[in-house]
Amino acid sequence: MAMAHTHRADRQRAVQLASEGKLEEALAEYQGVLKDAPDDAEVHQKVAELLEWLSRPVDAAAAYQQAALAWAKAGQPLRAVAACVALPRLGAAHAALVRTARVLAERFALRPEAPLPADAAHVPELVAGGAPILSQVSRDAFVALLESLQVRAFFPGQAVVEEGAPGASMFAMVEGRADVVRALEGGQRQSVGAVAPGDFFGELALISEGPRLASVVAAERAVLLELTRASMEAVASRHPEVTAVVDAFYRRRMVENLLRSNPLFNQLTPAQKAAVSRDFELRTVAAGEALLTQGQPGDAFYVLLRGRCTPWLEQLHGRRVALSELREGDVFGEISLLLDKPVSATVRADVAGVVLRLERAAFQKHLLSQPGLKGQLMRMGTERLQRTAQALASGRVLHEGDLRV
Repeated sequence: MAMAHTHRADRQRAVQLASEGKLEEALAEYQGVLKDAPDDAEVHQKVAELLEWLSRPVDAAAAYQQAALAWAKAGQPLRAVAACVALPRLGAAHAALVRTARVLAERFALRPEAPLPADAAHVPELVAGGAPILSQVSRDAFVALLESLQVRAFFPGQAVVEEGAPGASMFAMVEGRADVVRALEGGQRQSVGAVAPGDFFGELALISEGPRLASVVAAERAVLLELTRASMEAVASRHPEVTAVVDAFYRRRMVENLLRSNPLFNQLTPAQKAAVSRDFELRTVAAGEALLTQGQPGDAFYVLLRGRCTPWLEQLHGRRVALSELREGDVFGEISLLLDKPVSATVRADVAGVVLRLERAAFQKHLLSQPGLKGQLMRMGTERLQRTAQALASGRVLHEGDLRV
């Protein structure tokens, strides 16, 4: 007890000295703590940071290696990876980075006797070890991905990504906190969530090109790991398993968000949600591709993740009527499946995009088998068909969001 109290006092002195700019004295305090607590990852991290600030790169590199190993021993993979990724900027030999990365791979990557299944949709747990993607690849791929990561630091109020800007990378929060902000119709900005240590965001940019759907703004000093699409593709060219893991991670994240936020799925139990999530398929679509064709049997239920789609009603004499544009997050295709009738409108991708697809058999198995949910879906489908008929009769244009096909 007395030793722990002494360590707390030493840490507090170190923090105070560092805040006063007395970096050498703060370093000495932290090094004193390490003599009695050699496995303290947080203190190893502080020692490494102080040595870097003091422009002692060789010593700092050695300290970051020790910090990486201590974080790994503490079961903190993102902190361990971030410490390891610091080595190149300090001029450490590439061999030192690889050597440390391999130690982390031994701890967090897939074991050789447990390879990734060929069908990535059946990966049982994508956050094993607290490091999505990294923890679901082989050790060689783990090292290659780690070499591709960058450490980024942001100050309070600084934007990590901006809504509407092109997205080209995924981030993992190592330390700090950030707010997720979206622009409303009137131009106001509203916080819709927060990013905490261990959280990932921006993974859509690894799957397809397109604008960011929200801004992420640092609420306090934040340290993040960044993986760019270009780096991921370079690694995947040598380790094809990476593509399957990224696709599976993204698909699962999107399905979980859909099941959590869409009222259609509120009545499902956690076990039922887990079962339906395994049957969703992630698909990319080309500009101009028809996902549903009017008059044909409906083959699936769709969720639009990236891009835009327009539903079209084909009428006599070749007249075509455009209905409300489908935007990211919208669902479509359920009316045909619910009513067991041909598709009521053609849905065509306006631009290249990404969808989640639940085929007819899985839709019937997981959703139509639930009496209360089936009734709710039938009412929704009937109301939407009625609104479509009324809109066509009146000749007015539907407002955005009024219709799901």
